[in-house]
Amino acid sequence: MGFDWKEIFTISMVLFAVIDIIGSVPIIVDLRNKLGHIQSEKASIVAMVIMIVFLFVGEEILKLIGIDASSFAVAGSFVLFFLALEMILGIRLYKEDSPSTASIVPIAFPLIAGAGTMTTLLSLRAEYEKINIIIAIIINIIVVYAVLKSSSRIEKVLGVNGLSVIRKVFGVILLAIAVKLFAANVKQLFL
Repeated sequence: MGFDWKEIFTISMVLFAVIDIIGSVPIIVDLRNKLGHIQSEKASIVAMVIMIVFLFVGEEILKLIGIDASSFAVAGSFVLFFLALEMILGIRLYKEDSPSTASIVPIAFPLIAGAGTMTTLLSLRAEYEKINIIIAIIINIIVVYAVLKSSSRIEKVLGVNGLSVIRKVFGVILLAIAVKLFAANVKQLFL
């Protein structure tokens, strides 16, 4: 079939919702305040490469190490669950010994190209043409890059209280996504 604008739009919207870069602004601002600088270009390119590689070889990699997509999705739901708890409760669970930058971990992976995104890509691959998925990934990465680059301006516009409210609201949304991802896939583990 090939190139299709309607498919690209649909896939772009699905990925935008799953990546949820707008909802991640409080996390990005928090990481930038702790670590100083975030390399927006590096984070965006690494996330894009991870997503495109996973689109083509993700299922094979999972099969090779003996993990099915449902197990991967359940594991991803736990990661999302703990990220959501951090956002809602204002606690810090993710710790790195001596982080010099947050560009690759946790921004490129798992924030942008995390388990939810990977699971979604596996689902989209079964339904849509790969070229349209790749174009949708690129569109989303452009949006991600723009948000990463302008996170300090977004922080100024929203202020501390605005960011706190958005962080908690998106934390609850992320928690709901984690629960849904878990519920949709956990029954597959026992079949």
